[in-house]
Formats: sequence, structure tokens, C-alpha cells
Amino acid sequence: MTSLHDENPFAFRITKDGRVLISWYGKQVVTLKGVDARKFQARVERASSEEERQLLMARVTGNFKRGNERA
Repeated sequence: MTSLHDENPFAFRITKDGRVLISWYGKQVVTLKGVDARKFQARVERASSEEERQLLMARVTGNFKRGNERA
């Protein structure tokens, strides 16, 4: 079992039109746009560490896994 300290499962990128694409182990799982995207960007900028950014992305993605993923 890996922890957030061993690797960073979440990543994000901001598109030209202001959308935020959040991925988990390279697979896009959430797209934020409008007010939600701006709020996320502000929170990420205020985050003091990568661990804090990882927790923020985990919180934003919510329960995206539904049990039908293959191992």
C-alpha cells in the first residue's frame, strides 16, 4: 500500500479557457469550470505543500471510484 508521501497520485492542469483538469494516476477524473475552477486555483495557490495540494485534489474529486475498476 502506498501513501501520499511515497508518490503523488493526483495532478492537475489548467487549460487556456480556464478549465481545471484533475487526473488520478494519469487518468482524467474531474473537470472543473467557471467558479469552481477559479476557487480551486485560488486554493492550490494558497497551499503550502504538495501534500496539502494532494489532499485538496482528493477532496475535490470526491468519490469518483465506483467499484468497477479493474485491478
